[in-house]
Amino acid sequence: MARKRKKPEIVDEKEITKITSSLHKKNVKLKKISLTDKQLALLKIIFDKESSIIFISGPAGTSKTYIAIYGALQLYNMNNERGITYVRTIAESGEKSLGALPGEMAEKINPYMMPMNEKLDELLVPGQASNLVEANIIKGMPVNYLRGASWMDEIVIADESQNFTFKELTTLMTRLGRGSKLIICGDPMQSDINGKSGFADMYSIFNDEESKEKGIHTFHFGAEDIKRSEILKFVITKIQNKK
Repeated sequence: MARKRKKPEIVDEKEITKITSSLHKKNVKLKKISLTDKQLALLKIIFDKESSIIFISGPAGTSKTYIAIYGALQLYNMNNERGITYVRTIAESGEKSLGALPGEMAEKINPYMMPMNEKLDELLVPGQASNLVEANIIKGMPVNYLRGASWMDEIVIADESQNFTFKELTTLMTRLGRGSKLIICGDPMQSDINGKSGFADMYSIFNDEESKEKGIHTFHFGAEDIKRSEILKFVITKIQNKK
């Protein structure tokens, strides 16, 4: 039986250059990457000057965090006054948190920065990732510490947002100030907070044309968009079909 041909990736750098043509201040050098049509469509939304909040929903392995971080780095190149903040929960599972761990906030969030650090190493030439972190251009923040924060000219990536409650997502979105952009990544299949996730509900609220006109976008990846491995695609599809 002949194998089904995979959808070809866009490997022509002209397509990426076309999107990033206005990003004239190249303070960080990114490696060349290959993108699918759908990933390019998401990048166009992230780069759109009118977009303020982008929800990205999809199963594991669909490049949600990868594209969000790539987009954030390119936006930083466009405007070097912007910083990048990576937000995650410090809850391991259910109601269990790491609040009792010794150390300052940076030490507590550090283990949860791993996905961000891995993507930075994939996307940047050697040495640049640590330079950006040391210069405080890229920083991590637990969602539990957001109250009272106000982001001006900031690119914020909220990762694993299926582990945020509705109230935490509300707090997150209401921190956004002038010149900032918020990218909210979540996988509704993998919530660790015992049915208290607010991600699907918040995604649904803003999944309409009125929100899009105001600069709030929703973007969905499906099992067919999984890039990590064919076995993961099979696993996710089987689980989804079981429901």
